[in-house]
Amino acid sequence: MNKGSRTALITGSGQNIGRGIAHELAAAGFNIVINGSANLTAAEAVAEEVCQYGVDALVAMGNVGVKKDAYSIANAGIKKFGSIDVLVNNAAIRPHGPFLETTETQWNQVIDVNMNGPVWLARAVLPSMIDNRWGRIINFTGMNAQRGYPGASVVSVSKHALWGLTKALAVEFGPKGITANIISPGTFPPDNEDTSNNEKYENLLKNNPSGRLGHPSDIGGMIAYLCSEKGGFVNGQMLQINGGAVIQY
Repeated sequence: MNKGSRTALITGSGQNIGRGIAHELAAAGFNIVINGSANLTAAEAVAEEVCQYGVDALVAMGNVGVKKDAYSIANAGIKKFGSIDVLVNNAAIRPHGPFLETTETQWNQVIDVNMNGPVWLARAVLPSMIDNRWGRIINFTGMNAQRGYPGASVVSVSKHALWGLTKALAVEFGPKGITANIISPGTFPPDNEDTSNNEKYENLLKNNPSGRLGHPSDIGGMIAYLCSEKGGFVNGQMLQINGGAVIQY
């Protein structure tokens, strides 16, 4: 791929995992559309960082859980670069609370950000992917969607639904040169958080066969592979990047 010939939109890419993905795809030669919902300064900083790889970047702020924002984000990238060739639906919210105490408003907010947002964005970018007969859609599920955790019912529902969407997109658009896969991450501490002598992380480490926590490059590297020509035969799969904390059987 010629540097800057394709473009990736990564939601929630102003920090943490999203920022790491932006770096990996920029290093692989993709122009990057950076998205955040609130912190413009952080998003602009990531845009400056990725441009050091010799690609171009655009900051498109907005809440993916609001339909008009989701379409505006995607359309801004398409207007500048001509198409969105890679969509990474990384943005999500993960509130915790008892099932019986979760209000309808809270429930709908999570569904909109975690599930409807990826739907709206996919609908916005798929036409140009179809025209180019090449595209990658990468969603995110999580361990709570696989196992089920108390206090995370709506998150589990939204992320499990996204797994269903991924499989459906893989089957429908695979013949058009477009793949859809989903990442299930393990524990990835936020940027700059000190995990040493932290009881929360110590307990997680004890239960992880790999004996360490995740780094954004662990996910970014996998996504860079999926977005390469060599990754074109991986379609409709859940890829677990968790050090063995959850093992499918």
